[in-house]
Amino acid sequence: MTKNRRSQLELFVKSSHFFRGVVITASLIIPLLTFNALGYFSLAPAFVFGAFLNAPSDVPGSLRRKVIGTLISIALTVFVTIVILFTKPNFALVLVLISALTFGISFLSAYGFRGSLVGFSGLLAMVLALAVDDSAPYEIWMHGILILLGGLWYLLASIIFHKIIPNKDDDQLLSETLKLTGEYLKLRAKLLIDAPNRHDNTKVTFVLQAQINEKHETLRELLLASRKRSGRSHFDEKRLLIFISIIDIYELVIANSWDYEKFDELFGKDSVHLKKFSQLNVSMGEQLIQLSHVLITKGEVPDKKQIEQCLLEAHHAIANYISIYKLPQAREGALMMRNLHDFQKQILQEVEAIRYALVNISGTSKVTLKRSEAKQFLTLQEYRPKILLQHLSIHSVIFRHALRLTIAMVFAYVLGNLFEIQNAYWIMLTVLVILRPNYGLTKERAKDRIIGTVIGGAIAFGIVILTQNPIVYGVLAVSSLILGFALIQQNYRWAAAFITLNVVFVYSFITPNAFAVIQYRIFDTILGGFISYAAIYTLFPTWEVLNIKTILVNAIAKNKAYLKATQAFYADKDNNQIPYKVARKEAFLALSELSAAFQRITQDPKSKQIEFRLIYGIVTLNQTILSGIASLGSFIQSHKTTPISQETKALFAKTANTLSKTISLLDDSYQFKVHPHGNIKAAKEKLLESYQILSQERDESIKEGVLKIDKEDLHELQEAHLVSNQLIWLVSLSHNLKKSIEKYQESFG
Repeated sequence: MTKNRRSQLELFVKSSHFFRGVVITASLIIPLLTFNALGYFSLAPAFVFGAFLNAPSDVPGSLRRKVIGTLISIALTVFVTIVILFTKPNFALVLVLISALTFGISFLSAYGFRGSLVGFSGLLAMVLALAVDDSAPYEIWMHGILILLGGLWYLLASIIFHKIIPNKDDDQLLSETLKLTGEYLKLRAKLLIDAPNRHDNTKVTFVLQAQINEKHETLRELLLASRKRSGRSHFDEKRLLIFISIIDIYELVIANSWDYEKFDELFGKDSVHLKKFSQLNVSMGEQLIQLSHVLITKGEVPDKKQIEQCLLEAHHAIANYISIYKLPQAREGALMMRNLHDFQKQILQEVEAIRYALVNISGTSKVTLKRSEAKQFLTLQEYRPKILLQHLSIHSVIFRHALRLTIAMVFAYVLGNLFEIQNAYWIMLTVLVILRPNYGLTKERAKDRIIGTVIGGAIAFGIVILTQNPIVYGVLAVSSLILGFALIQQNYRWAAAFITLNVVFVYSFITPNAFAVIQYRIFDTILGGFISYAAIYTLFPTWEVLNIKTILVNAIAKNKAYLKATQAFYADKDNNQIPYKVARKEAFLALSELSAAFQRITQDPKSKQIEFRLIYGIVTLNQTILSGIASLGSFIQSHKTTPISQETKALFAKTANTLSKTISLLDDSYQFKVHPHGNIKAAKEKLLESYQILSQERDESIKEGVLKIDKEDLHELQEAHLVSNQLIWLVSLSHNLKKSIEKYQESFG
């Protein structure tokens, strides 16, 4: 086994995903063995069902929300199981109940990820209840009580393991976020120099942004909400410091987004100078990925020799550029590289902070964040009933999904009963697992489920032929169950393969004909996959291109708020630090939602991707606007700046007004106040003139023999160059966005 494979295996075994697989499997196996030892094995299946049904709601988050979510899941699964078992003898009544329960429980997804998993547990209980033979009232009530006890047992086991290793989820999420941030930084390096593939790489950034922001939100709940309630330890401080550094790196990477066409024009499309900066980005990205491994394996922190070498080469690239093209001709290119280098040094400082936190746990400095401030960064899910009522409309994605899933589940149930298909509930189970609210994910899960089931069936077939040993079956059943649960969020295809292996080997203890189990399992999975695919394509299809308008309005509005917060921060850093960061967080989340929506559009059928190029341009413009604002904010935050000028205020106001008008094109009810800005052409000329005056003063100093520039003068020159260029660019970008939205409205109305 190569070193890399050993490293990947170590990461997997030490991950919280594998740990969770072990916890779930242990919570199922221990009761089985205990009931068997006590001579009450007949009670074991229902008890184990209770534990199994309520495991899905145990997802990363605060312990309080985890406990409440699991208790609701337990109550729901017990209720659904008892109701289905009592009505099961009456085909018509159970059909009505399946319809009502599926439609109603599906609405729980309105309460976010945890709500959707609680709903999944309820629907899973409904499907598995159809496989239970208990019919007498005493048996049904006993089955329900055992489901209840099994669920409580799993909750107890989960809490115990959480207390033993309390920060397993925190470290896993931090590690995954570090890795994604490292990959994002490396991708930004490609955008800098790889002009031919810039279009494709930009699409990949949308995917990474959505994934990173999703991790950020979960980490905020884990680290900030728990910190408010339980105080803080050195380990908590270390994790919070790492998280804050990750957030700052993410902002800096987004801010490190430039007018690439101008870069190409100024430096050429194959600039040896820019390659040095690109290599520095790659080196820092690799360092973040390596640090993500350290968080899990607790190994040694990698050295930083390569980063230091790349930093030095990037610094020399500026001097080399000046020596070739000479001042003053080289000034604009040198200043652009200087600003780029400053951003990279700031990223490196945050990478250093993460390294320091991993090496010096006890020496980590205190993170001063008041409770009132921490609360502002939390976006906690609301659980009021009116949220469900808001989705009682055919225009709601959740309503359409609930209706679609109900029809598909009823069809699968009727089909199974009509043709007396053995283990017909497997068809319903496949539909429940595969059918998602959007086409792309449903198609992908259907493919992975079918391929995974065939792979698992083929492996099981080979093992059954080679051996008839129950001990081998038992060992493989347990190990495949652990791997199936461990991979279910990471690699659904292989999770389906291992779960199929587990089902075959468990059934091998019940029936000697394991080949029939494999055959029915594959057949039912393919049939369920076909029903799911047909449902998502034909029943109230939710094509993403028609649902993006609301997301666009939110993204543009959050960008406008971020712009206004940046202007206030520029005017007064001391009193506007927290509002600036909160606005930044909201803008990043809106960008993530927009990026995810665009990614879903790319997964829809080509025929449904109406005006794809136009929407791609709109999403790209919105991201570029946010990058320009972040670039301004990062510079203001890290440099001593001069008082904000009237011309600067004018360009801020012009951009904000254009964004407001753009929102009003999409939303007729949007009310906004027009900010006076005067003559924008004059304001642009004045800002550029200020930069030219500073440049001329510097030229005169050079002529007089003063070759070394004072640090304060350099920062003032950088500020004049960056602020004028970024604001003029933002005015242009906002105007282009408005024009694109006008075209969008012509197409979609």
